[in-house]
Amino acid sequence: MTTLDFDIQLSDHRVTPAERERLLAAPGFGQVFTDHMISIRWTEDRGWHDARLQPYGPLTLDPATAVFHYGQELFEGLKAYRRADGTIVTFRPYANAARFNRSCARMAMPSLPEDAFVRALELLVSTEHEWVPTAPGHSLYLRPFVIATQRGLGVNSPSNSYQFLVIASPSAAYFTGGVKPVSVWLSKDYTRAAPGGTGAAKCGGNYAGSFVAQAQAVREGCDQVVWLDAHEHRWVEEMGGMNLFFVYGSGADARLMTPALTGTLLPGITRDSLLTLAPDLGIPTEEGRISIEEWQAGNASGELSEVFACGTAAVITPVGRVKGPDGEWLVGSGEPGAVTMRLRQELVGIQYGERPDPYGWIHKIA
Repeated sequence: MTTLDFDIQLSDHRVTPAERERLLAAPGFGQVFTDHMISIRWTEDRGWHDARLQPYGPLTLDPATAVFHYGQELFEGLKAYRRADGTIVTFRPYANAARFNRSCARMAMPSLPEDAFVRALELLVSTEHEWVPTAPGHSLYLRPFVIATQRGLGVNSPSNSYQFLVIASPSAAYFTGGVKPVSVWLSKDYTRAAPGGTGAAKCGGNYAGSFVAQAQAVREGCDQVVWLDAHEHRWVEEMGGMNLFFVYGSGADARLMTPALTGTLLPGITRDSLLTLAPDLGIPTEEGRISIEEWQAGNASGELSEVFACGTAAVITPVGRVKGPDGEWLVGSGEPGAVTMRLRQELVGIQYGERPDPYGWIHKIA
């Protein structure tokens, strides 16, 4: 089924305009939620059905529901932006829909037609347009996700029923007081993903397994953890839940390298966008690999001038200091680099309508 008719059930208890204005003044990230959400159900006999926009609220699930016991679920994340002219847009929602379905295939879950995925976003955002912030750098964060809803504890096969939902959360700018470099801890004790695993799927288990390593990073005085390969614990893969880029050279000679997608890394939408955008700005790109030793030596010689991470929430985050069991070092001067900041300004400019969009990435909603 590629067409779903949504039942509209508007809330009788919406937040008042005054309370909404208060919440939008300082929403934080992922703490405030809008009045409504999207729900679509799937069963073996009916496929996707019962599509509705309904009041935001708790779900009622049996204690034996499969998602609680076997973790069969996944999610996506993207934003809606209010531009200076008042229009509301999203960034590459069909790319999120495609990645969502790739994750579904890996997690043995039914795919959702891409048009239905995007229509769900459009309906929620257009209904909640007053929740899209106007403050610079703020946005409405969208969280589509799907959970296994079969009741029972058998583990011989995937669930026979699922529920897809979308919730929305107004969010402040990721950085307060300007973009600040982060410090990273090279994790040799823990592994995010191994070949054949779920590293390329955006499932919650990947994040649950990362918390212990992130806590270790904090104990070591660092902001984030950098994941290494599962076999040698030597080759750099990701930073937390973000992709990494390495800048070689500077000025007109600058070039980018990002770890190649091997099945253990998440194929980020921002990562893919930068691989397209950077060459058009005169910055060559490649997908390859880099070891801890090569990273440290490159920074020491000056050949490797900048490092940054990228993802939906922060867009681009500079890396200023690296620490591991065998030592620590600065990336360049430890401050945000020129290439990092230029790419960030260009990409954010496209999202907020301050730069042209020759790629057709912007999807207008209202």
